Amino acid sequence: MGDVYDAAKRSAVMRQVKGTGTGPERTLRRLLTGLGARYRLNRRDLPGSPDIVLPGRRLAIFAHGCFWHGHDCARGARVPKANRDYWLAKVGRNRARDAAVGARLAETGWRVEVVWECEMKNEAALEARLAALLDRAPLSSSPGRRVSAVKRGHKGHEGGAKDTK
Repeated sequence: MGDVYDAAKRSAVMRQVKGTGTGPERTLRRLLTGLGARYRLNRRDLPGSPDIVLPGRRLAIFAHGCFWHGHDCARGARVPKANRDYWLAKVGRNRARDAAVGARLAETGWRVEVVWECEMKNEAALEARLAALLDRAPLSSSPGRRVSAVKRGHKGHEGGAKDTK
């Protein structure tokens, strides 16, 4: 059975596949923000440019699409009928790259978490998982590092009238 699209149409379809800012990534960011987490996006200085990085917690989170990264769920196990060998090889390369990136991050002291696209269907369970990740990780590697919520000595911040000199 041949390819459904010609080369030009296939190329146009593949150009529409987003690499960053996907729906699962946005859902993950919304949940983390709701939990009060502070994070950075797509840090290029780290192996694999993780989707979300919590630097103080040394936590790198990848939001993986089940199909593209070969998850063992129904969506990830599906292989297109057209060009089957190509897709099997592509997903295999993605999985090998994911494993290598995870190993490199772990070697440099980062914790790596993968959130699968299918996990987004149950947001309550995902939120509980993320909350557990945030609770077990220290906020900072330096003990005793606390920043006061109210800086003393700044006029206008003690609740009184502002100085009008």
